[in-house]
Amino acid sequence: MGMIQRTLLLCCLSLLVFGCGQLSQTKTIKLAHGLDINHSVHKAMLKMGEDLKEISGGKLQLEIYPNQQLGSERENLELLQIGSLDMTKVSVGVLENFAPKLKVFGLPFMFRDREHSFKVLDGPIGKELLNEGTKFWLKGLAYYDAGSRSFYTKDKPIETPEDLKGLKIRVMESITAMEMIRSLGGSPTPISWGELYTSLQQGVVDGAENNPPSFYLSRHYEVCKYYSLDEHTVLPDVLVVGTPFWERLSEQEQQWVQEAANRSVPYQRKLWAEAEAEALEEVQKNGVKIIHPDKTLFADKVQNIYDAYKADPKMAELIKNIQDTK
Repeated sequence: MGMIQRTLLLCCLSLLVFGCGQLSQTKTIKLAHGLDINHSVHKAMLKMGEDLKEISGGKLQLEIYPNQQLGSERENLELLQIGSLDMTKVSVGVLENFAPKLKVFGLPFMFRDREHSFKVLDGPIGKELLNEGTKFWLKGLAYYDAGSRSFYTKDKPIETPEDLKGLKIRVMESITAMEMIRSLGGSPTPISWGELYTSLQQGVVDGAENNPPSFYLSRHYEVCKYYSLDEHTVLPDVLVVGTPFWERLSEQEQQWVQEAANRSVPYQRKLWAEAEAEALEEVQKNGVKIIHPDKTLFADKVQNIYDAYKADPKMAELIKNIQDTK
């Protein structure tokens, strides 16, 4: 389905929902995302929908379209911008194309550990960055845990950066991700998530990088039998609303939506931790070899990216504030 058809479909849905809403006094919020219905983020969204209905006394309800039904992450963001879709979930790596300061999260080995990342995301730095895309009609509501991203490959394990030399590695449409792969010696190849399984099968790319649940639920382990846990980046998912939709809500309705989103975050993080452990166990059962490389070898190779980013005084200050967060 092309962008025009999706937009027409959403316009029809909006008219239908608006007509029903006039009778029931219920506003329906349309949320689309690209993940499987078994993913912790989708389950957290279901909880958000239940909480939103309860908090608003039935005045607001969530309608969820999973599995890229309404397009890729980037396409969903574009639908938000023109007001044809209300809410979506995207990786911060995709959102950085619309909110440049968010590139900081894509810096490899930016966070000391998971606890450090949560302190940054839940604190003043994270909250300020959620509003970074408002001039592009995109507002962040909350961060979902997406773990750490690591390399998985078809034909050879990645034990040192040298093993990436000459390999075509799928990345998101993220400038930072592409710079990272180049610094490590690989060849970055942006491909949409929905096309990646076939691209791996057909040898369009030699590997990819993602977190354990995504590696497992996508069934990429059927093609890639090496998973190297270098954990190079911690890229959270971001729950995003379009400002055209947000500005149509009353202040009270905005508070209800924000509260429901906030409630879903700890629930999703709990599910994520469980899903991560299960994913690593299951891929190993299916013949995947887990490698634990020396992370410092990879970290040393990407220092040039930090040097380039620190040339911008605002980015240098942001990096320092993140690193100083205790």
